[in-house]
Amino acid sequence: MTNLVKVDATILSAEFFNTESASAESADDIVVLTLHIPKDLDYFKGHFDQAPILAGVVQLHWAAEYAQQYFNIDAADVMDIQVLKFQEMILPGHDVVLTLTKKSAEKVLFSYQSTAANGDIKSHSSGRLIFAEGDA
Repeated sequence: MTNLVKVDATILSAEFFNTESASAESADDIVVLTLHIPKDLDYFKGHFDQAPILAGVVQLHWAAEYAQQYFNIDAADVMDIQVLKFQEMILPGHDVVLTLTKKSAEKVLFSYQSTAANGDIKSHSSGRLIFAEGDA
């Protein structure tokens, strides 16, 4: 498998949450990252010259990399991607919020959102990453 370029977005802030509930089995670990997407990001080259957008594969790569980093996931590979939705394009120069929610040892939900000038929340993409079971 070809390695992608390391994550190039700037993390503007990172927040960590643990949602405790009556059942420890349903507690979720949540990481909320605010990312600045620079206009000169290498991923914009050729995608597309006249109207650059952040490719979906890059969004998936970043979600997986940050999930592995912040949740200490040992698995090197994403085995499945479920309920994947791309709704709004991510453009150069914008700030987006990446929310990662660890549902189990191998399952992480992700979503990218931003706030429009009028205050509306824009959903860019979301899905569920299923990692290979941890190395023995």
